[in-house]
Amino acid sequence: MKTDTILLNQSLSLPNGTVLKNRLAKASMSETLGTYDNRPTPALVELYKRWASSGLGLIITGNVMIDRRALGEPGNVVIEDERDLPTLQKWAKAATDHGAAIWAQLNHPGKQSTKGLNESNLAPSAVPFREDMAAFFETPREATEAEIKDIISRFGHSAAVCKKAGFSGVEIHGAHGYLVNQFLSPHHNRREDAWGGTPEKRRRFVMEVYSEIRRQVGAEFPVGIKLNSADFQQGGFTEEESLDSIRALVEAGIDLIEISGGTYEAPAMSGAMHKPKKASTVAREAYFLEFAEKVRSTVQVPLMVTGGFRSATGMNEALSSGSLDLVGLARLLAIDPDAATLLLQGRDSAQRVRPITTGIKAVDRMGIMEVLWYTRQLKRIGKGGNPVPSEGGLAAFLKSALGSGWGTYRTRRLRARS
Repeated sequence: MKTDTILLNQSLSLPNGTVLKNRLAKASMSETLGTYDNRPTPALVELYKRWASSGLGLIITGNVMIDRRALGEPGNVVIEDERDLPTLQKWAKAATDHGAAIWAQLNHPGKQSTKGLNESNLAPSAVPFREDMAAFFETPREATEAEIKDIISRFGHSAAVCKKAGFSGVEIHGAHGYLVNQFLSPHHNRREDAWGGTPEKRRRFVMEVYSEIRRQVGAEFPVGIKLNSADFQQGGFTEEESLDSIRALVEAGIDLIEISGGTYEAPAMSGAMHKPKKASTVAREAYFLEFAEKVRSTVQVPLMVTGGFRSATGMNEALSSGSLDLVGLARLLAIDPDAATLLLQGRDSAQRVRPITTGIKAVDRMGIMEVLWYTRQLKRIGKGGNPVPSEGGLAAFLKSALGSGWGTYRTRRLRARS
C-alpha cells in the first residue's frame, strides 16, 4: 500500500478546531497501574511514552475514576483534586511530547464494581446482576438526588484538573455497563422521577454530565464520549435510543463519539458475543461499522469505531467508506505496543488478537479474561519490558485473581486509614 494512499495518515479536525495528526487512535483499556490509594504512577508515564512514540494520533487513557469511594478495580487512578498534579503532568507530557493527543477517560462504575472493593455501590436503581454473576457483584443501592448531583459535579471538576495537567481532552465513559450507561438503560434505570421513566429522562444524566464538563473546561477543550450502540441485553439500551442520545449530544456540542457496545453481562465490546452472520460484515472487520453508518446518515460528527479491526487494509477501507473518521485499537496495542508504526506504513503487525480462555466455563462465560489477560500485558510494558502474547489464560487468571484479592484488601485498608 502506498503511503500517500493510507488514509490513516490523514489529519482530522474536530468541531472545536482541534486537529489530530492522524486517524489512528488507542482506545481505552483497563490498566490498573495506579497505587492502591489510587494515585498515578511512573509506570503510566512509561506505558504512554511507548504508545506515543509509535505515532498514534490520539491516545485515550484507561478508566480514570472521579471518586475514591467508587472504584471499578483496585489500582484505578482517581482524579478528584490536584494532589497528583505533577505526576499527571508527566503522564500527559509523555504523549504530547511525541505529537499525540491524550484524552483522559472519565468514569464512575456505578454497580459494576466487584464485591468488597467499595463500601457500597450505587446505581440508578437497585437492580442485581444476573444469577451467575451475583457471587462477584453485589446488588447496588439506588442513588439519591443529592448523590446524582454530586457525581455530575465531580465529572466536571475532574475534567478541569485534567485540562490543568496538560491533557489534550477528556472522554466520558458512557458505555460497557458503567454508571452513565446504567442511567441510559431501561434495564438498569427503573426510576420514575426526573432521572428515569422515559428515554428523555434517562438521558438527562449524561446530558448534565456533558454540560458540567463543558462549563468547567470551556468550548475549546475537546470533550468526547464513548457510547454503546446497544447493550445486547434484554430490556437494555437499544440502537434507537443510542441514535437519539447521539443526536442530543451533537446538538449540545460534543466533539467526538466513540462507538462500542455491550456490558459486563453481555461483553460485545470484546468480541466474546459478537458473531456477525454476514460474510461482508466479517470481511469489514469492525464490530460496530453498520451502526456507525446509521449514525453518519443521521448526524455529522467525528466518529471513532473500536473493536474488531485486524489489518491496515481493513482500516483503510473502513475510512474510505466515510462511515467513520478514527480507527480505534485496543487489544492489539497491548500485545504489540509499536503496531502503529507499521500500520501507518500500510503494513500489518505480526501479532494477532486471539480469544483468551481459561477452561473454566463460569469464568469464560463472563468474558473477564478479555480484561485481565491484557491488563497483565500493560503492566509489563509499564515496567519497561515487553508483552508476552503467548501467556496462557488459566495461569493469567490465577495470578490476576490473587492480585485482585490482595488489591481489594489493600485498597480497603488504605481507605480506612484516610
